[in-house]
Amino acid sequence: MDKIITERLTLRRARPEDLEAIHAIFSDPAAMRYWSTPAHADLAESRAWLERMIAASPDDSDDFVIELQGRVIGKAGCWRLPEIGYILHPDFWGQGFAFEALSAIIPRLFERFPIPAIEADVDPRNDASLSLLERLGFTVVRRAERTAKIGDEWVDSVYLALPRPVAG
Repeated sequence: MDKIITERLTLRRARPEDLEAIHAIFSDPAAMRYWSTPAHADLAESRAWLERMIAASPDDSDDFVIELQGRVIGKAGCWRLPEIGYILHPDFWGQGFAFEALSAIIPRLFERFPIPAIEADVDPRNDASLSLLERLGFTVVRRAERTAKIGDEWVDSVYLALPRPVAG
């Protein structure tokens, strides 16, 4: 299944024609504030990122672009299992779209892959993301300092996990 339909969203596989929309997200400094890389400097950087997303192996990747009324507004899923990731254009923050998308993706991940848990690595300053993951049932498993250098800035990490539901 390459598409998930929710109440307001369509989650589908990325396509080359998504480049402009992806670049609008990944070149936005606000959207990228807590991402694992700085904002994309040019279209070529976004094209390379999109090509990697499209080429990712279905054996260890389950990643989707998020569409609202035909417009790509973000991405959500696992580019590399078991770590989940998501990003939305700032115009769509605070409207429940990330929660809606992840609520549809998480059960699918557990159905498709024999993973014991889904993991997340979050910048501790990203209160919105930490709150979202907690609402979805993730719990903090550890914290670490200076885990990545993004541009010229060292950042810390909060690691969270959502264990596989117990069958019953």
